[in-house]
Amino acid sequence: MAEPKAPLPATETMATTRVRPQVSIRGRSVGPIASSNAVGEEVPEFEPFMLLPRGPPPLTDYLDVWDVNMLKEPEEVNKQQHHTDRYANEGLIVRRGQEFQISITFNRPHDPSKDQFALEFVIGATPQYSKGTYIPVFPSEERNKLWGGRVLDTSDNVLTMGILPRADCIVGKYGMYVAVVTPYGIRRTKKDPSRELYILFNPWVKDDSVYLEDGAERTECVLNELGIIYHGAYDDVSERSWNYGQFEFGILDACLFIMDKGALPITNRGDPVKIARKASAMINSKDDEGVLVGNWSGDYMYGVAPTSWTGSVEILLSYANGGDPVCYAQCWVYAAVFNTFLRCLGIPARVVTNFFSAHDNDGNLKTDILLDENGKVDRSRTRDSIWNYHCWNECYMARLDLPEGFGGWQVVDATPQETSDGMYRCGPASVYAIKHGMVCYPFDAPFVFAEVNSDVVFYQRSRDGTLTPVKVNTSHVGRLVLTKAPGSNGRSDITSMYKFPEGSAEERTVLEKAEEYGVRRQDVTPPVADVALDIPSLEVKVGAGFDLALDFRNSSGQRRTVEAYTNGYVVYYTGVPSAEILFQSPTVTLDPRAGDAERKVIKVRPEDYMGKLVEQANLHFITTGKVKETGQIVTAMRVITLHKPRLLVQVAGTPRVSEEMLVTVQFTNDFKFSLENVHVRVEGPGVMSPHNKLYRLIAPGTTISWTESFIPRRQGPSKLMASLDCHALRQVTGEVDVHIEP
Repeated sequence: MAEPKAPLPATETMATTRVRPQVSIRGRSVGPIASSNAVGEEVPEFEPFMLLPRGPPPLTDYLDVWDVNMLKEPEEVNKQQHHTDRYANEGLIVRRGQEFQISITFNRPHDPSKDQFALEFVIGATPQYSKGTYIPVFPSEERNKLWGGRVLDTSDNVLTMGILPRADCIVGKYGMYVAVVTPYGIRRTKKDPSRELYILFNPWVKDDSVYLEDGAERTECVLNELGIIYHGAYDDVSERSWNYGQFEFGILDACLFIMDKGALPITNRGDPVKIARKASAMINSKDDEGVLVGNWSGDYMYGVAPTSWTGSVEILLSYANGGDPVCYAQCWVYAAVFNTFLRCLGIPARVVTNFFSAHDNDGNLKTDILLDENGKVDRSRTRDSIWNYHCWNECYMARLDLPEGFGGWQVVDATPQETSDGMYRCGPASVYAIKHGMVCYPFDAPFVFAEVNSDVVFYQRSRDGTLTPVKVNTSHVGRLVLTKAPGSNGRSDITSMYKFPEGSAEERTVLEKAEEYGVRRQDVTPPVADVALDIPSLEVKVGAGFDLALDFRNSSGQRRTVEAYTNGYVVYYTGVPSAEILFQSPTVTLDPRAGDAERKVIKVRPEDYMGKLVEQANLHFITTGKVKETGQIVTAMRVITLHKPRLLVQVAGTPRVSEEMLVTVQFTNDFKFSLENVHVRVEGPGVMSPHNKLYRLIAPGTTISWTESFIPRRQGPSKLMASLDCHALRQVTGEVDVHIEP
């Protein structure tokens, strides 16, 4: 009998079962969907009408193209009229829905009676007329079906044509050919990169879905490269400048690369809704190898700290150069880079900051804080947190997919918080829909609604685990929503665009409407307390001690005794605690109906927090207390953002285009400890590309001074902005305004 064969190892058996046969999809589809703006196969230079065994005869008797002038210089008519003269790009850049000009030089004067030609515009692989990726434009208006075309001028051998792209055409980079009809076939110009052109969205034209009527807002949200991003606390707002740099060299191609990397079909690239939604996923790298890697850990050894960036240019160029995600980002970096992407393509956009922004995981529109039987915060069981602030974007567009009235500003958010349709993205969600509780409309309106409308509910947990609501704060979340004001460096309070006044009848109606569409807010009605508690705001510098005041008020006719607990934490700006720095349990006796508040002062020393600071130097204090006589709970919370030192930024030299200037960044270490591995950055749109320098050590009392030369390439107002960043000191910034003469 033959000896039995040994069984295959388990790994080999599994590998064998996993092999799948290779099959073709040829019978199902003609070809793959075009999802790259990269130039596809070349259009043939000669396309015969019939079989020509020996090739075409000499075509010297027919019209021939000697030269094509795209009129693409910044001072020429196209870029001037289309508001694209600031792009540092040698190609022709125009906006859809608006006529642009091209001049063609033939070998002889054009005779309309016998000479037939067309301008052919193609985008993506396998261009097709039916999909709007192949567009022929004829000199006779009656023959044009997709785009308009007409002869503007003829002079000897030179003919100038006006081309009018449709206001809903695909946005991207097109190839252009001149095709001349001969009796034997169509003769085309050779492929030439200098004849490629970019077509962008056009917020100046009413027929474009991104049309923005307000001229000041349009200028701000499309053409302004200088941004201000707000952070800190709602009653102590800080700000930092940002270079969006949407016109800088390589940025337009980087934005098209992002859509290619995300495999957005070419045919979808005329719809701002689809572009914004795809980009909200692609700006983060969470599930698609997008632009930026998020990091909230405080450890940025293998990349750049989020607080160190001064602009979007370095980030986008680095990503476009290799396609590898850039390290690292937090919400304002995501929002700023997303803003650059949108403005570069012509979609009006702005960065918005929501102070006390809720992150709603379960859709119940509340943030739960658990207290023990004595009224002390139970940190081991309290999981919810509220971001001190959160940055997202608004972009302006018509929502043709929604009922009338829901267009205008739309929320889009690239920070990876929750998945939407299986990917980390958010929006576009209509701001009008959010304000009016119409959260049934796409995309992600319930999540954004919760960010500005969640309740903060305090629960007292008994020994058997039951939770009893003891206090609710309906106005803490979404306290203030800010964006940069058009045409100035001021702030624009847009809170009223997101919500009606707290406590108003309209607000109650909106909440009821939101509940009708599935956004459930738990009804909690704790007993009314007759003792109130408040923690006044403070402005504190990093490294300084301060007095934390607790103000108690008794509105009852009887004496009250409050047993209070005050916790102080170093927190990330996301509200997540890092380390406890203070715990005290004062007992306060309150006289009946006292006119003035009874103040209890708690001293906070620098040594309590300096060695524990993270990120943006936020301290969070929460005081809870139990009224001994009634068992009622009192609570108060306060976020204190410690103020950082500023960089001194100065310029020298003649502020004129193409003349060398100098910028000096200066910083003095006034702390009692050394700063190690300090990164300093400086840049300015149109005047200076990003530069950075590393200082290994800055000793206490030491001043550093860094001078770099730069040559402005563009006239007009600009700004040089700098940042200093190290593990012990984050988000130190400075800036200086410059006005470059021609």
